[in-house]
Amino acid sequence: MGNRAPTLEDVAREAGVSRATVSRVVNGVRNVAPDIQRSVRDAIARIGYTPNQAARSLVTRRTGTVALVLSATGRSFTARVFSDPFFGRVVDGVLPVLRRRAIHPVLLVAESEQARTQLVEYLRQGGADGALVVPLDENDPLPAMLMAAGLPTVLFGRPRDGEKCGFVDLDNAAGARLAAEHLWATGRRRPALIAAPVTAPTAGERLDGFMEALAAHGVTSVPVVRGRFTVDSGRRAMARLLKDHPGIDAVFAANDLMAQGACQYLREQGVAVPGTVAVVGFDDSVAARKARPQLTTVRQPVERMAAAMAGLLVEQLDGARSEPGAKVFEPVLVVREST
Repeated sequence: MGNRAPTLEDVAREAGVSRATVSRVVNGVRNVAPDIQRSVRDAIARIGYTPNQAARSLVTRRTGTVALVLSATGRSFTARVFSDPFFGRVVDGVLPVLRRRAIHPVLLVAESEQARTQLVEYLRQGGADGALVVPLDENDPLPAMLMAAGLPTVLFGRPRDGEKCGFVDLDNAAGARLAAEHLWATGRRRPALIAAPVTAPTAGERLDGFMEALAAHGVTSVPVVRGRFTVDSGRRAMARLLKDHPGIDAVFAANDLMAQGACQYLREQGVAVPGTVAVVGFDDSVAARKARPQLTTVRQPVERMAAAMAGLLVEQLDGARSEPGAKVFEPVLVVREST
Protein backbone atom coordinates (compact mmCIF):
# COMPACT_ATOMS: atom_id res chain seq x y z
CA MET A 1 0.00 0.00 0.00
CA GLY A 2 3.05 2.23 0.23
CA ASN A 3 2.18 5.58 1.77
CA ARG A 4 -1.50 5.21 0.88
CA ALA A 5 -3.91 4.97 3.81
CA PRO A 6 -5.64 1.56 4.06
CA THR A 7 -9.19 1.42 2.67
CA LEU A 8 -12.29 -0.70 3.26
CA GLU A 9 -11.29 -2.74 0.20
CA ASP A 10 -7.90 -3.48 1.77
CA VAL A 11 -9.57 -4.68 4.96
CA ALA A 12 -11.99 -6.83 2.95
CA ARG A 13 -9.14 -8.54 1.09
CA GLU A 14 -7.21 -9.10 4.31
CA ALA A 15 -10.23 -10.58 6.08
CA GLY A 16 -11.54 -12.52 3.09
CA VAL A 17 -14.99 -10.90 3.21
CA SER A 18 -16.92 -8.40 1.13
CA ARG A 19 -16.53 -4.64 1.38
CA ALA A 20 -20.17 -4.42 2.49
CA THR A 21 -19.45 -6.74 5.42
CA VAL A 22 -16.50 -4.63 6.51
CA SER A 23 -18.68 -1.53 6.29
CA ARG A 24 -21.34 -3.12 8.52
CA VAL A 25 -18.74 -4.06 11.15
CA VAL A 26 -17.10 -0.62 11.10
CA ASN A 27 -20.47 1.12 11.45
CA GLY A 28 -21.68 -1.11 14.26
CA VAL A 29 -24.46 -2.87 12.38
CA ARG A 30 -25.49 -5.86 14.48
CA ASN A 31 -26.43 -8.49 11.88
CA VAL A 32 -22.86 -9.75 11.39
CA ALA A 33 -21.80 -13.09 12.86
CA PRO A 34 -19.40 -12.78 15.82
CA ASP A 35 -16.63 -14.80 14.15
CA ILE A 36 -16.77 -12.58 11.06
CA GLN A 37 -16.69 -9.48 13.24
CA ARG A 38 -13.54 -10.80 14.92
CA SER A 39 -11.92 -11.52 11.54
CA VAL A 40 -12.67 -8.01 10.31
CA ARG A 41 -11.40 -6.35 13.50
CA ASP A 42 -8.23 -8.44 13.40
CA ALA A 43 -7.68 -7.36 9.78
CA ILE A 44 -8.25 -3.73 10.73
CA ALA A 45 -5.63 -4.03 13.46
CA ARG A 46 -3.10 -5.73 11.20
CA ILE A 47 -3.20 -3.20 8.38
CA GLY A 48 -3.90 -0.12 10.51
CA TYR A 49 -7.19 0.93 8.92
CA THR A 50 -8.83 4.05 10.40
CA PRO A 51 -12.45 4.81 9.47
CA ASN A 52 -13.15 8.12 7.76
CA GLN A 53 -15.38 9.90 10.27
CA ALA A 54 -17.11 12.09 7.72
CA ALA A 55 -18.04 9.11 5.54
CA ARG A 56 -19.06 7.10 8.57
CA SER A 57 -21.36 9.88 9.75
CA LEU A 58 -23.22 9.80 6.44
CA VAL A 59 -24.02 6.13 7.02
CA THR A 60 -24.73 6.14 10.77
CA ARG A 61 -26.14 9.68 11.05
CA ARG A 62 -23.93 10.01 14.11
CA THR A 63 -21.18 12.57 14.65
CA GLY A 64 -19.12 10.49 17.06
CA THR A 65 -19.26 13.33 19.59
CA VAL A 66 -21.35 14.15 22.65
CA ALA A 67 -21.68 17.48 24.42
CA LEU A 68 -20.46 17.72 28.01
CA VAL A 69 -22.44 20.71 29.22
CA LEU A 70 -21.81 22.82 32.32
CA SER A 71 -24.95 24.85 32.86
CA ALA A 72 -25.63 27.62 35.38
CA THR A 73 -26.29 31.31 35.71
CA GLY A 74 -24.48 34.09 37.52
CA ARG A 75 -21.29 36.07 37.13
CA SER A 76 -19.21 33.76 39.33
CA PHE A 77 -19.99 30.70 37.23
CA THR A 78 -16.73 30.54 35.25
CA ALA A 79 -14.60 31.17 38.34
CA ARG A 80 -16.28 28.28 40.13
CA VAL A 81 -15.82 25.90 37.18
CA PHE A 82 -12.06 26.37 37.19
CA SER A 83 -11.59 26.40 40.98
CA ASP A 84 -13.77 23.48 42.09
CA PRO A 85 -12.19 20.00 41.70
CA PHE A 86 -15.68 18.56 41.17
CA PHE A 87 -15.69 19.43 37.47
CA GLY A 88 -12.33 17.85 36.74
CA ARG A 89 -13.56 14.68 38.43
CA VAL A 90 -16.61 14.62 36.13
CA VAL A 91 -14.35 14.81 33.08
CA ASP A 92 -12.11 12.06 34.47
CA GLY A 93 -15.11 9.79 34.83
CA VAL A 94 -16.66 10.50 31.44
CA LEU A 95 -13.55 10.21 29.25
CA PRO A 96 -12.71 6.48 29.58
CA VAL A 97 -16.29 5.42 28.80
CA LEU A 98 -16.51 7.58 25.70
CA ARG A 99 -12.99 6.73 24.57
CA ARG A 100 -13.80 3.01 24.53
CA ARG A 101 -16.51 3.80 21.99
CA ALA A 102 -14.37 6.25 19.99
CA ILE A 103 -16.73 9.04 21.03
CA HIS A 104 -15.26 12.48 21.61
CA PRO A 105 -16.64 14.93 24.22
CA VAL A 106 -17.21 18.56 23.28
CA LEU A 107 -17.15 20.86 26.31
CA LEU A 108 -19.92 23.46 26.17
CA VAL A 109 -20.85 26.13 28.71
CA ALA A 110 -24.40 27.42 29.09
CA GLU A 111 -24.26 30.43 31.40
CA SER A 112 -27.08 32.55 29.97
CA GLU A 113 -30.43 32.33 28.22
CA GLN A 114 -28.78 33.09 24.89
CA ALA A 115 -26.12 30.42 25.43
CA ARG A 116 -28.76 27.82 26.28
CA THR A 117 -30.80 28.63 23.19
CA GLN A 118 -27.72 28.43 20.97
CA LEU A 119 -26.67 25.14 22.55
CA VAL A 120 -30.05 23.49 21.92
CA GLU A 121 -30.01 24.68 18.31
CA TYR A 122 -26.45 23.40 17.86
CA LEU A 123 -27.52 19.95 19.02
CA ARG A 124 -30.72 19.99 16.95
CA GLN A 125 -28.66 20.69 13.85
CA GLY A 126 -26.50 17.63 14.53
CA GLY A 127 -23.53 19.26 16.24
CA ALA A 128 -23.34 16.30 18.65
CA ASP A 129 -25.27 13.09 19.20
CA GLY A 130 -26.45 13.84 22.74
CA ALA A 131 -25.72 15.76 25.91
CA LEU A 132 -24.23 15.01 29.31
CA VAL A 133 -25.45 17.90 31.44
CA VAL A 134 -24.13 19.08 34.81
CA PRO A 135 -26.74 21.61 36.05
CA LEU A 136 -25.52 23.84 38.85
CA ASP A 137 -28.84 25.56 39.61
CA GLU A 138 -31.94 23.79 40.90
CA ASN A 139 -34.21 25.63 38.47
CA ASP A 140 -31.94 25.38 35.42
CA PRO A 141 -34.22 25.43 32.34
CA LEU A 142 -31.74 23.68 30.04
CA PRO A 143 -32.72 20.05 30.78
CA ALA A 144 -36.36 20.78 29.95
CA MET A 145 -35.30 22.56 26.76
CA LEU A 146 -33.23 19.57 25.65
CA MET A 147 -36.02 17.12 26.38
CA ALA A 148 -38.60 19.29 24.58
CA ALA A 149 -36.30 19.16 21.55
CA GLY A 150 -36.19 15.35 21.75
CA LEU A 151 -32.42 15.25 22.28
CA PRO A 152 -30.76 12.33 24.10
CA THR A 153 -29.79 13.75 27.48
CA VAL A 154 -28.46 12.46 30.79
CA LEU A 155 -28.07 14.65 33.88
CA PHE A 156 -25.65 14.67 36.80
CA GLY A 157 -28.33 15.04 39.46
CA ARG A 158 -32.06 14.37 39.53
CA PRO A 159 -34.35 16.10 37.03
CA ARG A 160 -37.11 18.29 38.38
CA ASP A 161 -40.51 16.74 39.10
CA GLY A 162 -42.32 15.94 35.88
CA GLU A 163 -39.19 15.93 33.73
CA LYS A 164 -38.47 12.53 32.20
CA CYS A 165 -34.75 12.32 31.71
CA GLY A 166 -31.86 9.94 32.36
CA PHE A 167 -29.77 10.83 35.39
CA VAL A 168 -27.24 9.75 37.99
CA ASP A 169 -27.35 11.04 41.54
CA LEU A 170 -26.13 10.54 45.09
CA ASP A 171 -28.39 10.03 48.09
CA ASN A 172 -27.40 13.42 49.45
CA ALA A 173 -29.76 13.32 52.42
CA ALA A 174 -28.27 9.99 53.53
CA GLY A 175 -24.78 11.49 53.25
CA ALA A 176 -25.72 14.43 55.47
CA ARG A 177 -27.25 12.02 57.98
CA LEU A 178 -23.95 10.12 58.09
CA ALA A 179 -22.17 13.38 58.95
CA ALA A 180 -24.65 14.23 61.71
CA GLU A 181 -24.58 10.75 63.25
CA HIS A 182 -20.78 10.73 63.25
CA LEU A 183 -20.59 14.09 65.02
CA TRP A 184 -23.17 12.97 67.57
CA ALA A 185 -21.31 9.70 68.19
CA THR A 186 -18.10 11.64 68.89
CA GLY A 187 -19.85 13.66 71.59
CA ARG A 188 -20.61 16.87 69.69
CA ARG A 189 -23.83 18.45 70.98
CA ARG A 190 -23.70 22.00 69.55
CA PRO A 191 -23.25 21.58 65.80
CA ALA A 192 -23.57 24.20 63.06
CA LEU A 193 -24.02 23.96 59.31
CA ILE A 194 -22.35 25.76 56.40
CA ALA A 195 -25.00 25.09 53.79
CA ALA A 196 -24.88 25.21 50.00
CA PRO A 197 -26.34 28.16 48.05
CA VAL A 198 -30.12 27.94 48.11
CA THR A 199 -30.18 27.53 44.30
CA ALA A 200 -27.85 24.50 44.29
CA PRO A 201 -29.60 21.22 43.33
CA THR A 202 -28.19 19.43 46.40
CA ALA A 203 -28.76 22.23 48.92
CA GLY A 204 -32.11 21.13 50.30
CA GLU A 205 -31.25 17.44 50.57
CA ARG A 206 -28.00 18.00 52.45
CA LEU A 207 -29.54 20.53 54.82
CA ASP A 208 -32.65 18.42 55.47
CA GLY A 209 -30.72 15.20 56.01
CA PHE A 210 -28.44 16.85 58.58
CA MET A 211 -31.34 18.49 60.44
CA GLU A 212 -33.47 15.35 60.46
CA ALA A 213 -30.69 13.23 61.95
CA LEU A 214 -30.08 15.75 64.74
CA ALA A 215 -33.80 16.19 65.39
CA ALA A 216 -33.98 12.45 66.11
CA HIS A 217 -31.52 13.14 68.96
CA GLY A 218 -33.60 16.07 70.25
CA VAL A 219 -31.55 18.86 68.64
CA THR A 220 -34.07 21.20 67.04
CA SER A 221 -32.03 24.40 66.68
CA VAL A 222 -28.90 24.39 64.51
CA PRO A 223 -27.13 27.58 63.34
CA VAL A 224 -26.99 27.74 59.53
CA VAL A 225 -24.91 30.03 57.31
CA ARG A 226 -24.89 29.58 53.54
CA GLY A 227 -21.68 29.53 51.55
CA ARG A 228 -20.93 29.46 47.82
CA PHE A 229 -18.95 26.21 47.46
CA THR A 230 -15.62 28.11 47.70
CA VAL A 231 -12.83 28.22 50.27
CA ASP A 232 -13.34 31.96 50.84
CA SER A 233 -17.06 31.53 51.44
CA GLY A 234 -16.28 28.80 53.97
CA ARG A 235 -13.94 31.18 55.81
CA ARG A 236 -16.59 33.92 55.87
CA ALA A 237 -19.28 31.51 57.04
CA MET A 238 -17.03 30.21 59.82
CA ALA A 239 -16.25 33.74 60.96
CA ARG A 240 -19.94 34.54 61.20
CA LEU A 241 -20.71 31.31 63.06
CA LEU A 242 -17.96 31.94 65.64
CA LYS A 243 -19.14 35.49 66.16
CA ASP A 244 -22.83 34.70 66.52
CA HIS A 245 -22.54 31.25 68.14
CA PRO A 246 -19.20 31.04 70.01
CA GLY A 247 -20.20 27.84 71.81
CA ILE A 248 -20.44 25.59 68.75
CA ASP A 249 -18.37 22.40 68.89
CA ALA A 250 -18.85 21.02 65.36
CA VAL A 251 -19.40 22.18 61.78
CA PHE A 252 -20.75 20.28 58.80
CA ALA A 253 -20.01 21.98 55.47
CA ALA A 254 -21.90 21.06 52.30
CA ASN A 255 -18.68 20.64 50.32
CA ASP A 256 -14.99 20.12 51.03
CA LEU A 257 -13.87 23.55 49.82
CA MET A 258 -16.10 25.30 52.35
CA ALA A 259 -14.95 22.88 55.06
CA GLN A 260 -11.33 23.65 54.12
CA GLY A 261 -12.05 27.36 54.45
CA ALA A 262 -13.67 26.78 57.84
CA CYS A 263 -10.58 24.91 59.05
CA GLN A 264 -8.31 27.71 57.83
CA TYR A 265 -10.27 30.34 59.74
CA LEU A 266 -10.46 28.27 62.92
CA ARG A 267 -6.70 27.69 62.83
CA GLU A 268 -6.02 31.41 62.37
CA GLN A 269 -8.23 32.19 65.37
CA GLY A 270 -6.40 29.67 67.53
CA VAL A 271 -9.38 27.31 67.71
CA ALA A 272 -8.25 23.68 67.77
CA VAL A 273 -9.65 21.27 65.17
CA PRO A 274 -10.91 18.80 66.24
CA GLY A 275 -10.14 19.56 69.90
CA THR A 276 -12.60 22.46 70.20
CA VAL A 277 -14.53 22.28 66.92
CA ALA A 278 -14.84 19.17 64.74
CA VAL A 279 -15.30 19.70 60.99
CA VAL A 280 -16.92 17.42 58.39
CA GLY A 281 -17.02 18.13 54.64
CA PHE A 282 -18.79 16.59 51.68
CA ASP A 283 -17.41 15.10 48.42
CA ASP A 284 -14.07 13.51 49.44
CA SER A 285 -12.31 15.63 46.86
CA VAL A 286 -8.61 16.52 46.72
CA ALA A 287 -9.49 19.48 48.98
CA ALA A 288 -10.29 17.04 51.81
CA ARG A 289 -6.78 15.62 51.70
CA LYS A 290 -5.10 19.02 51.26
CA ALA A 291 -6.89 20.57 54.24
CA ARG A 292 -5.04 20.89 57.53
CA PRO A 293 -6.06 18.84 59.37
CA GLN A 294 -7.24 16.41 56.71
CA LEU A 295 -11.01 16.38 56.50
CA THR A 296 -13.48 13.80 57.61
CA THR A 297 -15.93 13.92 54.71
CA VAL A 298 -18.85 12.24 52.98
CA ARG A 299 -17.56 10.49 49.87
CA GLN A 300 -19.38 11.26 46.64
CA PRO A 301 -17.94 8.90 43.97
CA VAL A 302 -17.97 11.57 41.27
CA GLU A 303 -15.81 9.66 38.78
CA ARG A 304 -17.99 6.54 39.03
CA MET A 305 -21.15 8.63 38.77
CA ALA A 306 -19.84 10.45 35.70
CA ALA A 307 -18.87 7.13 34.09
CA ALA A 308 -22.38 5.82 34.73
CA MET A 309 -23.82 9.01 33.23
CA ALA A 310 -21.79 8.50 30.05
CA GLY A 311 -22.80 4.83 29.94
CA LEU A 312 -26.50 5.70 30.17
CA LEU A 313 -26.16 8.15 27.28
CA VAL A 314 -24.31 5.61 25.12
CA GLU A 315 -27.12 3.11 25.78
CA GLN A 316 -29.66 5.71 24.64
CA LEU A 317 -27.70 6.40 21.48
CA ASP A 318 -27.37 2.68 20.73
CA GLY A 319 -31.10 2.14 21.21
CA ALA A 320 -30.47 -0.25 24.09
CA ARG A 321 -32.94 1.63 26.30
CA SER A 322 -36.54 2.48 25.48
CA GLU A 323 -36.81 4.60 28.66
CA PRO A 324 -34.26 6.97 30.21
CA GLY A 325 -32.02 5.18 32.70
CA ALA A 326 -31.18 6.25 36.23
CA LYS A 327 -28.67 5.26 38.89
CA VAL A 328 -28.47 6.49 42.48
CA PHE A 329 -25.23 5.97 44.42
CA GLU A 330 -24.87 5.52 48.17
CA PRO A 331 -22.56 7.83 50.16
CA VAL A 332 -19.78 6.66 52.49
CA LEU A 333 -18.29 8.51 55.44
CA VAL A 334 -14.49 8.80 55.35
CA VAL A 335 -13.10 9.55 58.81
CA ARG A 336 -9.87 11.57 59.00
CA GLU A 337 -8.16 14.00 61.37
CA SER A 338 -10.73 16.81 61.51
CA THR A 339 -13.09 14.87 63.81
